[in-house]
Formats: sequence, structure tokens, C-alpha cells
Amino acid sequence: MKIYRLPLGQWVNVGVDWLLKNYGHTFDLFSNGVKSFIDQFKTGLTVLPWWLILAVFVVIAWKVSGWRLAVGTGLGLILIFDLGLWPAFLDTLVLVIFSALVSIFIGVPLGILAARSNNFHRIFTPLLDFMQTMPSFVYLIPALMFFGLGTVPAIFATVIFAMPPVTRLTDLGIRQVPVELIEVGEAFGSTPRQMLWKIQLPIALPTIMAGINQTLMLSLSMVVISAMIGAEGFGAGVLQGISQMDIGKGFENGLAVVILAMVLDRMSQGIIKRGAAGAGKRRPRSLAKDSVDSVD
Repeated sequence: MKIYRLPLGQWVNVGVDWLLKNYGHTFDLFSNGVKSFIDQFKTGLTVLPWWLILAVFVVIAWKVSGWRLAVGTGLGLILIFDLGLWPAFLDTLVLVIFSALVSIFIGVPLGILAARSNNFHRIFTPLLDFMQTMPSFVYLIPALMFFGLGTVPAIFATVIFAMPPVTRLTDLGIRQVPVELIEVGEAFGSTPRQMLWKIQLPIALPTIMAGINQTLMLSLSMVVISAMIGAEGFGAGVLQGISQMDIGKGFENGLAVVILAMVLDRMSQGIIKRGAAGAGKRRPRSLAKDSVDSVD
């Protein structure tokens, strides 16, 4: 007896072909525009001396986490420069920053919407589950078909892969705001916008920042994978090391990925701790002040 097989793969192929046939030119224009902007940004970074970029990283590390991270950041970036991987470092940094920023700009508003609408939360949560559990290699296929080879499809695939954590934790952080504070805001006549900006987001900020940290790390984890569709950076070096059986080259580029991941992770954690401390100090006074402002 022949068992019916759902032609799900064929439906997906038909849908992708329809998009390419009807909107292929739009995808090309979008890809070319984004690529041009990213190339200009890269050019601007390459004009700057390497020691200036290193100094900026060291100062940021010192400000957010102290001298130990500053020293570690300086030594790590000096090692990357000494290995001749500075151009790959800039390519990787641009890819990670752009992917993380796009994920944050899309994910945080969606998380706010999910926190404020139970219906949207119920509909959107399974989609986030799908995005997080689907193997990351699968995202490379539509990215490659829609945008061709290079940085743009890598950013597209990375955004889909890295966006769920910041969306989930934004939703969770707002939902975990104490009910008592919401009732105080309502009692003083706060509008929904005032409630969001003056009560919910400041209190949920540490949780949101934790989601941003996870999104940043997931963006970096896609570096090696995105090299398979033409993205430059450390991932390309690792991929070349694999294809050429050059263990040394693969190790150097892999070590550079680890250094960059540790630097970005410690910096973002330092920002999270500062944000949590600031929220804890600000909460009692600002809540009363904002409540009075809403009455006025």
C-alpha cells in the first residue's frame, strides 16, 4: 500500500521560485544597496590605523568592566594583528555588528508587541521556536538564492538565526515587571506609552540586555558557517584551513574568533551589570517622579 507523502519540499520550492520570478529585481536592488553601504563602512574602517581601533576597544573595555578586561582586550587584539588577521578581524566585526544591530532593531519591538498582546505572543512564539531549532545551515539556502554570494546573504541568515533570544527576553522581561508597579502607574493615570517607557522598559532592561548579549554571541557563531556562502572574515580562514588541510591556519583563525567572542561577551556583560545596578538605584525614586509627571 502506497502511503501519501506530503509534498512540503515541492511547495517550498514553488514559493521560492515565485518570489524570485516576481521580486527578484527587488532583491537584487536591496542586496546591492546594502552591499554598497557595508563596503563603504569597511573602507572607512580600513582607513583608520589599527592602533586607533585597538585603543577604542581598550577604552570601552576599561569603561564597562575595568582594567583587567582592558588589558586582555589589548593583548588579544595585538595578537590578532601580529598574526596578520587584522583585515579578517574588520570583516568579521562588520558582519557581527550589522547582524546584531538588525536583529536588535527588529527583535526588541517584536518582543514588546508580544509582551503587550497575548494573541500575538501565542502566534509568534511557535515561529521563534522554529527559528531557533531549525539547523543554521538551512538558512544559507534561501539567503544564497535571494541575495547571491557575499556579506548580504550572510547577514540575512545570521539575523534569522540570532534574533529569537532578544525577542524572547524582551517579552519575558516586560512580563516579569511586578504587578504592583503596573498598578501604581495605572493609579496615577499613566498612558500605555508612559507605562512602557517609564516603568516597564527600565525595569526589564537587564533582561533585555541579556538577550542582546545572546544575540551578539549567536551572530558571532554564524561567522564560520556564513563563510560557506562567500562571507569574508575569520570564517573564510577556517574554511580554507579545512579545505586545504592546513591545521595551523584553521587554528589561528579559530583562536581569533575565540578572542573576539570573549571581548564582545565580557563587554556586553559589563554593560548588563551597569544597567542592572543603575536600574536598581533608579527604581524607587524615578517611579515616584514619573508618577507625579504623569499626573501633571
